[in-house]
Amino acid sequence: MKKIKVKLSKINNIPFKLQTDFIKLDSLLKAVDAVNTGGHAKMVIAEERVKVNEKICLQRGKKIRAGDFVEFGLNRYIITKNDS
Repeated sequence: MKKIKVKLSKINNIPFKLQTDFIKLDSLLKAVDAVNTGGHAKMVIAEERVKVNEKICLQRGKKIRAGDFVEFGLNRYIITKNDS
């Protein structure tokens, strides 16, 4: 029997500090340079490639708040509140 090696990709945890109470999902993707434009953000969200708190999210205007985390590709953005 042949053994198959599977390489698991590591998820990068990236902190993101909110300057306000919330940020919309499409704006967050642009702010962290995960996408170049709002149209690109709309497309990747519609293609079910973005997760919010481990669930696929199709709402590009979803309000992301401190304590949430957003996954796209190999990155997980951990949202915190800016204390200053």
